[in-house]
Amino acid sequence: MSETEDMRDSEDYQHLRLERRGIAAYVTLNRPEVHNAFNARLIAELQAVFERLSNDDDVRAVVLQGEGPSFCAGADLNWMRASLDFGHDENVADALRMADMFRAIDSCRHPVIGRLHGAALGGGSGLTAVCDIAIAAEGTRFGFTEARLGISPAVISPFVLRKIGETHARALFVTAERFDTTRALAIGLIHQVVPLSELDQTVEATLHHIGQNGPAGVRAAKLMARTVPHLSDEEARETTAATIAGLRVSPEGQEGIRAFLEKRRATWVSDHV
Repeated sequence: MSETEDMRDSEDYQHLRLERRGIAAYVTLNRPEVHNAFNARLIAELQAVFERLSNDDDVRAVVLQGEGPSFCAGADLNWMRASLDFGHDENVADALRMADMFRAIDSCRHPVIGRLHGAALGGGSGLTAVCDIAIAAEGTRFGFTEARLGISPAVISPFVLRKIGETHARALFVTAERFDTTRALAIGLIHQVVPLSELDQTVEATLHHIGQNGPAGVRAAKLMARTVPHLSDEEARETTAATIAGLRVSPEGQEGIRAFLEKRRATWVSDHV
């Protein structure tokens, strides 16, 4: 592929842009006129694109970002208006589709880097929670604002709770208050705050770090971080031992260890971000 290449092929994304740059796929929410708010089409497209990218081993990281003034401002007003006519079963099906979208991002085999700016509210804060590395521009606003509408951050709660813990979720879910990058950083929702002018170069620096690492090793490292905390002691013992053994005997693991001992770059090291 070229340094910047359209990856859509025959897929028709109405509310997304998908591009390949170096080792990364860039997924851009593309509804800037409504601050990239969710509707049914965007939810379906996000699930589809992350399921596709997760199975593409030519991709080594995914950058999730938003076009225009905001990352994602939550739910689209017209989509919410339509839900007023839904019955219980229709609302369950609608919520399950959103849950499946968040799960597709959360379980993507490659690291997901959130490039955040403007507003990341409601479901936008949920997207932040499923990013492995969340980098925010100064001035970005967050909030689990659903209670303001008489509902709750139900669908995003499993992902948010794993990210920030019960104590912060209990406070921020019930107040529905908006909060700044200082608080988002303090509770672990994001990992880094930079001036907007430095946002792209910070994302690129993160991709550079990932590009120095073995692709299979990175995928395994993400899987360990996601799954080991939920295993019993014996399951963790067996799973981690089997994982490291498999990696050590793999072609990538053999190359990485030999390159280290021979004081040379491994064949999979990439500086193209």
